[in-house]
Amino acid sequence: MKKALITGITGQDGSYLSEILLGKGYEVHGVIRRSSLPNTGRIDHIFDPESRSFLHYGDLTEGIDDIIYKVQPDEIYNLAAMSQVRISFDIPVYTLEANTIGVCKILEAIRHGRDRGILKNDIKFYHASSSELWGTTPPPQSETSLMCPSSPYGIAKLASYFLVKRYREGYGMFAAQGILHNHESPRRGVNFVTRKITRIAARIAHGLSKEIELGNLDAKRDWGFSRDYMNAVYMIMQAPQAEEWVVSTGEAYSVREFAEKVFNYFNLDFYKYLKYNEVLTRPVEVPYLLGDSTKIRTKLGWKPEYSFDDLVKSMCDNDYNEVLKEIKSK
Repeated sequence: MKKALITGITGQDGSYLSEILLGKGYEVHGVIRRSSLPNTGRIDHIFDPESRSFLHYGDLTEGIDDIIYKVQPDEIYNLAAMSQVRISFDIPVYTLEANTIGVCKILEAIRHGRDRGILKNDIKFYHASSSELWGTTPPPQSETSLMCPSSPYGIAKLASYFLVKRYREGYGMFAAQGILHNHESPRRGVNFVTRKITRIAARIAHGLSKEIELGNLDAKRDWGFSRDYMNAVYMIMQAPQAEEWVVSTGEAYSVREFAEKVFNYFNLDFYKYLKYNEVLTRPVEVPYLLGDSTKIRTKLGWKPEYSFDDLVKSMCDNDYNEVLKEIKSK
């Protein structure tokens, strides 16, 4: 039985990837940060030692090597990060520590563990990279496009991107990367713009909110469904050799178009409730991200199952029902 260790397991991606791996017979271990409040809502239905799933307290800045040596995984999926691009401008030092130094610590743990005989397995490593690497580079962006990040988050991801490549080339590691474009789901955090839009629109539909505050409406993104992208991640780890892979739908929509579609789904006039808030804009904007995922489609046979409309519907239905539960519980 293969063992997988997943960092960032409490996020949307970690929860979907856990389901996929458990479905394929893996023993799954997850790294979670200790918190005074419950933070396992997305994985409570999954994790139970009797179902081949285990949790370990730690994070990328401390103790990750001890967890790796204890678990002895066959595969490590690094999904953990300070993942809010806008917030990275407010906490750039922590962003670099988590998104760059943390990755280096995992790579060093694998290298030293292998060289010193601490690790019994020849570990495969996956790192979640990001379309924010490209910044202002014109679309479509592929594996060979110029990387010009425009935020502390993107800069930290670029540094870790090259760390992974150098460790693969220098130490012969299986160290692969998925350059994933924006991916959403009903499990997306409420502080991300897509989930913010669907959640507040649902609250307006139920009469619980009166407006929605948004920043830049014209930024265009290639939005996919998280579970589709985690299927791609699994395929990347089963490829014959470790490489970089762009994962995207090949379609882009603006924040404005996303919001209009969501509000239309609830039969609401988006502009009647819109309030512009300049504070929500980034100091340096990324105008247009559109992925060219030809490589993973042709070499590995991956393709997304969810359309943009499917994504919007699933998020809207989920938030409508969540708000309905909230009302009934009062």
